[in-house]
Amino acid sequence: MPPTPHWRALARGVLTLGSLVPVLTAQPNPPGRPLAIEDWYRIRTLGAPALSPDGKWIAFTLSTRVESSNADSNEVWLVAADGAGPARRVSPPGMLAGSPEWLGDGRLEFQGAGRRWSLPPGWPDSLSEGRLEGPPGFRSRGNLTSPDNKWIASVRAMAPPAQPRVYASDFERRHEERFRGVEFDWLEFQRDGAPFPLPNAADPAVNPPQEIFLTAVGDSGARQLTRIGFRPQGLQWSPDGSALLFTADSSYRDERRYEHNEIWSVTLDGTVRRLSPELDVNYAGARYSPDGRWILYTRRLSTDAVIARRMDNAGPTDLAVLPAAGGPERILTAGWDYLPLGERWSPDGKYVYFTGSVGGTSHLFRVKPDGGPVEQLTSGQRRLGAFSFDRAMSRMAYLVGVMESPSELWSADLDGTHERQLTHLQDDLLREVALDKPQRLLFKSKDGTEIEGWLYHPSNYRPGAEPYPLLVFSHGGPHSAIGYGFDFKLQYFAANGYFVLTTNFRSSTGYGEKFLWATWGGWGNLDFED
Repeated sequence: MPPTPHWRALARGVLTLGSLVPVLTAQPNPPGRPLAIEDWYRIRTLGAPALSPDGKWIAFTLSTRVESSNADSNEVWLVAADGAGPARRVSPPGMLAGSPEWLGDGRLEFQGAGRRWSLPPGWPDSLSEGRLEGPPGFRSRGNLTSPDNKWIASVRAMAPPAQPRVYASDFERRHEERFRGVEFDWLEFQRDGAPFPLPNAADPAVNPPQEIFLTAVGDSGARQLTRIGFRPQGLQWSPDGSALLFTADSSYRDERRYEHNEIWSVTLDGTVRRLSPELDVNYAGARYSPDGRWILYTRRLSTDAVIARRMDNAGPTDLAVLPAAGGPERILTAGWDYLPLGERWSPDGKYVYFTGSVGGTSHLFRVKPDGGPVEQLTSGQRRLGAFSFDRAMSRMAYLVGVMESPSELWSADLDGTHERQLTHLQDDLLREVALDKPQRLLFKSKDGTEIEGWLYHPSNYRPGAEPYPLLVFSHGGPHSAIGYGFDFKLQYFAANGYFVLTTNFRSSTGYGEKFLWATWGGWGNLDFED
């Protein structure tokens, strides 16, 4: 359907009126031909970088879309962390490979053809010089070996005991016997993948409770350590090997409650203890400090608490620490107005490192566990992600996202200095195809709130020419954000003669909590004005 005169006028107005006039500038057309739909199959996507413990090598995955099958190829590649030499593939030709992981002895493992492949230290020129691991030397990725190498912990699904049906009254019994309608057996009934509105007939087989088991290294027998009846997540050994830490929702089968995880520990004699200090908080990512004295985690209010308190927002998400022996918690990011992700301890326990998005960027931050301000370590109008660190946490590898090119792999010292681009896997495409570098816009919304956005220019743009068609692209969520990163479809629209405007309107992440929750109970109001 052709656009109405009203929308033609709106498109012209966005580009010629109001606060955009001072910032709308002519963009020189980059050299090369416009992006074509066939170029979709030339985009090379990097992922899962893994820096070796000694900081010398970085393994990563490389995938492309295969036109004939509409599936992704996936290979494992390796590059020297100091940039000495180009990256090269180490997985066999044609194999769908992934999940690269470095072991403590310097071996590189990855998944391929349903098995784990192992390359010895020094990474050979071909996989034939490596070896294929299988039973009995196969190392299951679901098992967790204790620091003293004496025990292997694992989580196993358990069939719950049959529970007799108990009726609250004779009326309820008669009602159940006489009426057989659609039954939703718990809150998250869609998790079984069955078509709505069918109940989960396979449950609890689909989502059974789980227990922790211990197996002595070198032994085939396993001992059941817990009998808790819920589902442990994020299992981790204490540094001295005396206990296991995990998060779990003790009421995960209660269909009247939303998910709300707590922090738990279990000792080798099976003593289970809840460590989390508040019942109205949802906890995630619990992990011991290197000396075992502290537990780091992410905390936010549970959905049940937000509803019960009739709040007009969902509250902050913060990093916090708790003494492993018990005691009051300490919130580390209370004065930092963004969302922390990917938190981890430094080896000496003096800092907690994490990533966070500020506006359209994403960078590495750190904070001291005993308090103090949050420090930003990397910078620039770009998105850094998928961080991987060496054993000493002196070097790091990461992917750099920009709007005018697919991501590449970079490395730097932990403080962000001595940064180096390690891969140039997109260079052939960039030499041939002209991709637009969108113009960053900062403008005032109707109520004066500053809004960030980006404007893609059409490949044939000439200042002063007739009005060009405009597409406005809005992210979903609503709590997400447009950020620095390559978007094929937006570049493709620009290549075909469109301006493309993207904005981070109210409810977007990266602009603080007031901005994040500004549309609470009012979708389509402030965000539409933005």
